[in-house]
Amino acid sequence: MQPKNSTNDLIVKFGHDELIIHRRYEVLSIINDILLALWFIIGSICFFYTGTVLDIGTSLFLAGSCQLLIRPVIRLARSIHLQHLPDSSQSY
Repeated sequence: MQPKNSTNDLIVKFGHDELIIHRRYEVLSIINDILLALWFIIGSICFFYTGTVLDIGTSLFLAGSCQLLIRPVIRLARSIHLQHLPDSSQSY
């Protein structure tokens, strides 16, 4: 990223590989967020019924809580993956 001379806007240059990697990890993050929301919604509904609270409801809340850990892991994996790409500004 390079700052422009006259404004505070930033110029971001993405190589083809960087864009593909960004999109793949973005899709993983979106899928993770959708599943996370579903676990908590279904787990919350289970709390309305006394028979399902301890079994299904608690299990889904545990799954959702564990899945909260996946979000930063996806971001970290993406960051590490991007760091290992060769610099696209260099010509070979």
